[in-house]
Formats: sequence, structure tokens, C-alpha cells
Amino acid sequence: MKDPFNNISEGSKHILDGLSLVTVLGTLVDILPAVAAAFTIIWTAIRIYETETVQGWVNRAKRK
Repeated sequence: MKDPFNNISEGSKHILDGLSLVTVLGTLVDILPAVAAAFTIIWTAIRIYETETVQGWVNRAKRK
């Protein structure tokens, strides 16, 4: 059976190793769930801000 990681460059392997280490450390110190929640809140706020309704409110406020 072929090793699926044979075709990945060494640089990519180092990046994946680093991400894996950060994930493990984050999980061990219970930081990762808080970080994921923060990113989710930020992403949701951005998506809401981009809606037509909110953009209409923003543009109306700018015109006044």
C-alpha cells in the first residue's frame, strides 16, 4: 500500500505538524473551544452585517 504522505512537500508537512501541535495544546488547556466560539461569533456578525437589510440601514444612516 502506498503512503499517502509521500507526495506532500516537506514544507506542507511542517505546517500540518504545527497545526496538529496547536490543536493538541489548545485542546489540552481548553482554549480551543473558546477560540472557535469567538471566531463563530465574529463570522456570524460579519454575515449579518453583509445582509441587504443591514446594508440598507447603514446606507440610510450615511445619507442623513
